[in-house]
Amino acid sequence: MALIEWRAEFEIGIPSVDYEHREMIDLINRLHAALAANPAQDDIVAFLGEINARISAHFALEEKEMRDMGYDQFADHKADHERLLDEIRDIMDDVEDNPDHYEEILETRLVDWFTAHFRDKDARLHRFLDDLR
Repeated sequence: MALIEWRAEFEIGIPSVDYEHREMIDLINRLHAALAANPAQDDIVAFLGEINARISAHFALEEKEMRDMGYDQFADHKADHERLLDEIRDIMDDVEDNPDHYEEILETRLVDWFTAHFRDKDARLHRFLDDLR
């Protein structure tokens, strides 16, 4: 079972960004599936490092698109991106410090952030793009 199910409302209308949104959710779902196999703590931290790197690259693309279009909520949206990157680094630290509860930590924190971000920040960006068209 997937941790985060893809929904059409996660799309913002920029094909390259939407594609990467799907990839990020897929990556998090793969991590969730891998956790069921009781991986070594180092493997979990490495996987989180990959998620952090790919999400950082995605945010750079999304932020470039927002700057290029003159998005009026850019600073707020970027700040939310920074919060997630900080959260992922905190999760990595938590996994290293508390390896027995990593699955709960990952599921709660990542799912909460992604669903709230898609629902609030990305939905607002989608409406902004619709108004431009």
